[in-house]
Amino acid sequence: MTIAAILAGNRHPVITADGAMKVSEAIALLAEKRIGALLVIADGEVVGIFSERDVIYCLQTAGADALNRTVGEVMTAPAVTVGPGEKVYGALSLMTRRRIRHLPVLDAGAIVGFVSIGDLVKYRIDRIEEEAAAMRDYIQGA
Repeated sequence: MTIAAILAGNRHPVITADGAMKVSEAIALLAEKRIGALLVIADGEVVGIFSERDVIYCLQTAGADALNRTVGEVMTAPAVTVGPGEKVYGALSLMTRRRIRHLPVLDAGAIVGFVSIGDLVKYRIDRIEEEAAAMRDYIQGA
């Protein structure tokens, strides 16, 4: 099971932000799209991730003035990324070790997707349920 298998079933576009975008605008985009993170792009390259956690941290340190800062000032950088050939278990392990919830997926430097820990867990649960159903069918047919 690889990240490519998850991306094959995920038809959502990758939502990005520019580092110059105001934090208040990025928050509005997160809310509008009902997502937890944005990829921050500069010159076609992933330079960071702006997430709900970044909002909380910058509000805690700067108060309401944080809303006028730029995404580039408060984003998490550098972004931890994976390739489409990464195994789901490996990506889950990486996310657990690094305490992150979102992974940009790059193939030869190009953005091909963005997965969340929820995507990975759902995929794994679906596979476990399929295996359990196959086992039940096998046992009932024996």
